[in-house]
Amino acid sequence: MNVNKLKEKITLHPIMTIIMMIALTIIVSGILSALGIQATSRRISTSSLEYNTYIAEVNSLFSFSGLKYIFTSTISNFMAFAPLSSFMIILIGIGVMEKSGFLKVAFTLLTKNAKKVNVTFVLVLISILLGMIGDLSFVLLLPISAILFEVGKRNPTIGIIASFAGLTCGYGINVIFTSIDSSLLSLTALASHVLDSDYVLKATSFVLIMFVVVLAITFLITQITEKHIIYKLDRYEIPESEVEDELVVGKKQKKGLALAFLAFIFYFLIFLYNIIPGLPFSGKFLDNSQIFYIDKLFSYNSFFSSGFVFIVTMGMIIIGFFYGIGAKTIKNHRELCNALGHSLDGIGKVIVLIFFASILINVFKYTNIGTVIVTALASLTSNTAFTAIPLIILLFLVSAISTIFVPSSITRWSILSAVTVPVFMNAGISPEFTQVIFRFGECTTLGLTPLFAYFVIYLALLDKYNQKEQPINITKAIKYQIPFAITTFVVLLTILIVWYIVGLPIGIGVFPTL
Repeated sequence: MNVNKLKEKITLHPIMTIIMMIALTIIVSGILSALGIQATSRRISTSSLEYNTYIAEVNSLFSFSGLKYIFTSTISNFMAFAPLSSFMIILIGIGVMEKSGFLKVAFTLLTKNAKKVNVTFVLVLISILLGMIGDLSFVLLLPISAILFEVGKRNPTIGIIASFAGLTCGYGINVIFTSIDSSLLSLTALASHVLDSDYVLKATSFVLIMFVVVLAITFLITQITEKHIIYKLDRYEIPESEVEDELVVGKKQKKGLALAFLAFIFYFLIFLYNIIPGLPFSGKFLDNSQIFYIDKLFSYNSFFSSGFVFIVTMGMIIIGFFYGIGAKTIKNHRELCNALGHSLDGIGKVIVLIFFASILINVFKYTNIGTVIVTALASLTSNTAFTAIPLIILLFLVSAISTIFVPSSITRWSILSAVTVPVFMNAGISPEFTQVIFRFGECTTLGLTPLFAYFVIYLALLDKYNQKEQPINITKAIKYQIPFAITTFVVLLTILIVWYIVGLPIGIGVFPTL
């Protein structure tokens, strides 16, 4: 028996790996709870701005009540699991665009005369910038990036890996102020008021450093993809249906593109009018109870936020449908209905994978192990005697490590900000720069943790385009992201230190130091 066959026999299927991780979480939670493992830190009272003692303890699943929780919460948790619903709905829209031929024609025209490295660069840049729409970017870009590369006669896995690297390594670097940034800024402001009740933070506090970092990370991910990743992947055989003569864009295709463009513009203008405040009958998609526009747009109570997935899906259906009418690839309602389900064919294994991933994330969150780890790291930061550059490195490491166990930025910063922001202010470092350090740190490890809800979408798509009998397991999926994580870690930390030493502004009128 050769080495490759031996590896195939001992390599676990990703579903079985997740099941083992669930079992391990249950056992470890029981052990840690029995040992009384806990962590103590300080939290800020929103009313008095005074510190209160916070104790985080491990909840045991290795008990009757713990096992009861697993059985009673699994179904409801799965049904409410955001990646599942978002992914399924988005696939409907992508299916219509793909089945009608719109994606093939559009991507062929866009990439026909473009260099491969330029296509990768643009994909990564879009992945980073599209982080402004939140987690929807994962379910939207990952499947589309695979189609983009397959149409370009390249391994679609390359597109998935590069796009996921851009989405995760760029998760905390946004030139445009996002709803997550707004929530984090509120926590930072609250923590800063412990020492200075008049301290004001602005939405433009990070724009300069973010602009530089977006370009740097885009370039690095592109180079790693083209110079390293593509040579680590198995050979991909283009399906026979795709192996044909060069696509000719004739009158039908041009008519389809024109109709799709006009229909999309009309749909987009209606959508745009409803997110503009102050005009007659406008702003219907906004939550006007919020202060910042980004919060009005993305708050949980806004129609835009709650219906955004459906808004995007309808846009894709309209584009695909009108292209099909013009290009005569959709001739009747039956062909349209078949197109609606095109991308959902053979999706059963993906649903099972998402099901077990939802259980893993749910049970780990219930155990509170992640919160205990973050709380312990927060306490470590508050008790340190470090100043200046060592303090920056410490928070960067704390953010990177804690992201593995608690991927939610807001949850982690709600624990860390209360102690880190005052400590950094006492060391002469501005609250804005402190938040930047935190955000850069999470960029380095978000793509490496299966506890991140959208990691399972990345894993599922890798397996979908896998042509080997041996499945793509979690270890291999993480292995693809390690070069990006290491490079991002080194580059972002270097930029932070250099920026601090030189004293360049990180935003409009905002500097690393007070």
